[in-house]
Amino acid sequence: MKLKTVYICSECGYQSPKWNGKCPSCGEWNTFAEDVIDVSAKTTKTTQSARAMPVKKLSDVGTDEEIRYSTGCGELNRVLGGGLVKGSLVLLGGEPGIGKSTLLLQICTYFGKEHSILYVSGEESARQVKLRADRLGVSGDKLFLLSSTDTLSICSSIRETQPDIVIIDSIQTMNIRDIASSSGSITQVRECSNMFMHLAKELEIPIFIVGHVNKDGAIAGPKVMEHIVDTVLFFEGERNQSYRLLRAVKNRFGSTNEIGVFDMTDKGLAEVPNPSALFLSGRPVGVSGCAVGCVMEGSRPILAEIQALVTKSGYSAPRRTAQGFDFSRLAIILAVLEKRGGLFYGTLDVYVNVVGGFRLDEPAADLPVALALYSSLTDMPINEKIAAFGELGLGGEVRSISNISQRINEAARLGFSVCIVPKTSLRGLDPREYGIGIIGVSNIRQAFEYLKKTANSEK
Repeated sequence: MKLKTVYICSECGYQSPKWNGKCPSCGEWNTFAEDVIDVSAKTTKTTQSARAMPVKKLSDVGTDEEIRYSTGCGELNRVLGGGLVKGSLVLLGGEPGIGKSTLLLQICTYFGKEHSILYVSGEESARQVKLRADRLGVSGDKLFLLSSTDTLSICSSIRETQPDIVIIDSIQTMNIRDIASSSGSITQVRECSNMFMHLAKELEIPIFIVGHVNKDGAIAGPKVMEHIVDTVLFFEGERNQSYRLLRAVKNRFGSTNEIGVFDMTDKGLAEVPNPSALFLSGRPVGVSGCAVGCVMEGSRPILAEIQALVTKSGYSAPRRTAQGFDFSRLAIILAVLEKRGGLFYGTLDVYVNVVGGFRLDEPAADLPVALALYSSLTDMPINEKIAAFGELGLGGEVRSISNISQRINEAARLGFSVCIVPKTSLRGLDPREYGIGIIGVSNIRQAFEYLKKTANSEK
């Protein structure tokens, strides 16, 4: 065996014979890590001796009704696109302690009723997994445990036992003895993932792989592993918050816009079927700078509270801070409010926060952010029964948004009485069908005038 030292980019997998400060492939800085690979001479007759594989027509390939497994968890089914596809390789990433292993162990309770499961742990012994399963109330005669880090032995065990579902926890602990590099290196992660991928396709066994994240928040060895797997799920959430968001970053069998919401309890992860109520719980009444917006996460409308604080600055350059909202977008909204709305924020500190750690990355959040900034500047509270959604243009106009019916229905379901929406989005809609007041505005000044009117009527 002949070994060679190379440097591999941790972001894209680019290999270089020497260390580089900047990766010439992806452009990232300080991502090269030293690794050792086997460059033993290989036969040059592989193309001549390779056996031809049979090919099939697309019309001849059948799909049975049992192509997907239900996980028993509605939120996970939603993110996966309806269930777990046979023969798929699913990567579940997230920070340590976020709940990856907890979620996978919990769904074993439902899977274990009809399917056999092999849980492979490279970080814990079988006894430690058993203790965690007892704490979560997980049991089943069809749940089998294997504590090993040898990928070849694990694949042999899978071929011998033929389980219906396999869980690998985690990919960074797996290794192949013939590869000289250490566990967790890019070479080991890539080759182990490739081996599990071929096994999943060959036996049509769905395999879950747990992946840790690096200090930058990305899955360790991301690009060399994400293109191999079929689905990439990412668990996110604040460590000091009880809820968790499960988001699909890549999904060959469904949409990547769906999210699942969970609540971390002492008994494990609990599903949150109504995330809007969770994000709006404890909302203050009669406080300026608070507005409610609605964003679409896939097919699900979610209402979230936006808080803004505008105060006198103690510095020569006022501060601008956004938590859960794009900072560049905030700067644009402030410029529009000054130019088109006649407001002044030049010497004031501006803080914007989306309550609960939720992130608003949709243009429909522009209008509620602008209303919250206006409310805080004028110290005029917004009625707690008012929700708003719309995109704000550079000319001060409120532009149309998609899925207006779903957003209005969600606001009406949660008890809101008025929705401020773009006037152009109301074409073809009958406001009387929703049982809620709908105010169409063409520009930001009209929205301000309506807030003034409602504030004066309450007085």
